[in-house]
Amino acid sequence: MHIPARRRPEFDEARFYEYPVHLREALSDMPSAPGVYIFHGQEGDLPLYIGKSVNLRSRLLSHLRTADEARMLRQTQRISHIRTAGEIGALLLEARLIKEMHPLFNQKLRRSRQLCALRVNGDQPEVVYSKDLNFATESGLYGLFGSHRAAQDGLRNLADQHKLCYGALGLEKLKLGKACFRAMLHQCSGVCRGDEPQAEHRQRLFTALQDLQIATWPYPGAIGLVERFTAERDEASVSPHPHDFQIHVVRHWCYLGSVTDPQEAVALDSVSTGFDADGYKILCKPVLSGRAEVVLL
Repeated sequence: MHIPARRRPEFDEARFYEYPVHLREALSDMPSAPGVYIFHGQEGDLPLYIGKSVNLRSRLLSHLRTADEARMLRQTQRISHIRTAGEIGALLLEARLIKEMHPLFNQKLRRSRQLCALRVNGDQPEVVYSKDLNFATESGLYGLFGSHRAAQDGLRNLADQHKLCYGALGLEKLKLGKACFRAMLHQCSGVCRGDEPQAEHRQRLFTALQDLQIATWPYPGAIGLVERFTAERDEASVSPHPHDFQIHVVRHWCYLGSVTDPQEAVALDSVSTGFDADGYKILCKPVLSGRAEVVLL
């Protein structure tokens, strides 16, 4: 029977894992409610990791039981949390804090400096940037990409899926009178050699882009998205928390903040900010589906 070789001990992360008892004790009064949590390190109380959950206590206990996170847990000195009324509020606050605090162990939700999208200009798509256009109000935009290269890669993927021509899309320079290489491999429907009318190719392009279309902001101004926390049966006796009710103020898909008093929501509408991709991804479905409770501000 084959016996696998043992890994060298110095590279076995789990070998050095010790159950973080001091952190478990810190969670003794952690609520079983939605919110955002922050693992704090030693130097200057810097944030190591920021996460969210609809059940803070359960999620944090799962962190403490995970040997793969031993490195982060060894550096953690304390854990703080911020309650929210629901999952949407937790998602919005998590995205904001990660961009503001740049925690060491978070890899996603970083702010993109080159947020861009695709727009069809004539017969060819072009890459446009959020610094030049308001993505919340500009129609005819498709996809959210972190760079020009990512946008072109996204367009290539669409071309591969729908047999669109790289040359007609501006992704490849065609020689005069020559078809593209992919047409010879039957990976392009042949608009480059006259097998397909240009208008038909263009229509197939728009069909391919449809699922990537960016929805424009459907309101004249800011809205308040209302969230309420309802405790489980075994938690019903717990005293109400100030954040059991929240109004998340949003304008142009951008999260401006949360308040518990409707009068304070109007004041947040004066905050100046641009289109935010994270806010769009979090809010688009609940807002457009009508599932969220919305009040106009």
